[in-house]
Amino acid sequence: MKHATILLIAAGALAATKAGTPAPAADLQSVMSQMNASAPKFEDLQADISVDQYTAVVQEHQTQTGTTAFRRVGASLEMVMHLKGSNGEAASDLLYRNGELDLYQPAAKTETIAKAGANRSEWDSMLATGFGATSKDLNAAWTVTFQGMDTVDGVETAKLDLVPKDQNIRNNFSHMTVWIDLSRDISLKQMMVQPDMDSRTVTYTNVRYNRHAPGSLFQLKVPKGTQVTRR
Repeated sequence: MKHATILLIAAGALAATKAGTPAPAADLQSVMSQMNASAPKFEDLQADISVDQYTAVVQEHQTQTGTTAFRRVGASLEMVMHLKGSNGEAASDLLYRNGELDLYQPAAKTETIAKAGANRSEWDSMLATGFGATSKDLNAAWTVTFQGMDTVDGVETAKLDLVPKDQNIRNNFSHMTVWIDLSRDISLKQMMVQPDMDSRTVTYTNVRYNRHAPGSLFQLKVPKGTQVTRR
């Protein structure tokens, strides 16, 4: 479940440019109907990313920035993410495609590759939670609560609280809150809360939606001599 949780964090929420605002949603059923209408339109996305990691016991925030890209390939999604540390240097590169999660950490000169195997459909579904997800996708994995409409970066969004149905996932985080731009079925913001009250908030800016992201983006450049671990 550790790697599946990484997917959720990586997938995060997709902060949008100021797209057309849908009509206000009065309840969860209306929200789900609008998501179902927008979900099939999603093809790919590129964006800048900001990740705020909050450690509750010391009340400390740590922020990383970087870039990411997603694309739909058949019934599955592919994702790549490049994060920098506070010093501006490369901290980690993450790629998910063809049921395989590949994490490269330049400073440690290590690459960890994990295969989803029999869990691939679950991993793909979890990755779609932040965008392009239908009501069927959400209800299969989460207990969903509608918390009203909220404005994020000038865009009206539906605020949803998601509690994992799987106990193993709940052991890693108690719930996730997402702010969904219903016109494109993508989240503008996402906050994951762990049982110890640590949290991770993800936002995306400079979003390029359905711009035909090139396949070359979905590759990692790992230098020779890197220590590789397969799981």
